[in-house]
Amino acid sequence: MARPKNQEERRAHLIQAVIDTTASTGLRSLSLADVARRAGLTRGAVLYYYDDLDALLSEAYRAGMERFCDRRDALRDTVGDPARLLGETIRAGLPTGPDDALMRLLYEFDVVAGSSPLHSTLVESMYERQLATYRTVLERGVDAGAFRLTLEPSTAALNLVALEDAYGLHIVAGNGQISVERAVEAMFAAAHAFGAPAV
Repeated sequence: MARPKNQEERRAHLIQAVIDTTASTGLRSLSLADVARRAGLTRGAVLYYYDDLDALLSEAYRAGMERFCDRRDALRDTVGDPARLLGETIRAGLPTGPDDALMRLLYEFDVVAGSSPLHSTLVESMYERQLATYRTVLERGVDAGAFRLTLEPSTAALNLVALEDAYGLHIVAGNGQISVERAVEAMFAAAHAFGAPAV
């Protein structure tokens, strides 16, 4: 990796090194030395920017939260039609494909949740954000008269999050039977069955 010049670029460079390294080694065996090697830095140089590996992992997870949660929530300001908003929310919550390294990192956190307070806290905060995103979109659709839910919004949101996580895991694992397009179609069908048609 090319070495960036300023501190903001260096931090982004290190976060990408975490994402790339985790994609090849897995989160359980990730070390600060691995990240430093991938970034083309010494371990000491990495520690100049982050106190320890947990601090660096927290920052990498925040990058995932920004893409996975913040950007989806921002859709509410730009997409007025509830059916289209739900469709865009579903699409934006799935990996781009098996090589989506950032999404792979997020799923790795799910696997190791419970093994440390940091991992558990990060995974729970992501889950709460997912639920809140879907619940808000569904409630907006109900308020607009576009959705006639057969489930409580919180229950429908719970089901959509479960589907999102399950399909996303199959996608990053390279399951040839679950493409991104197939996952989108299946989630649209489930939302329709809940009384919330997505487009």
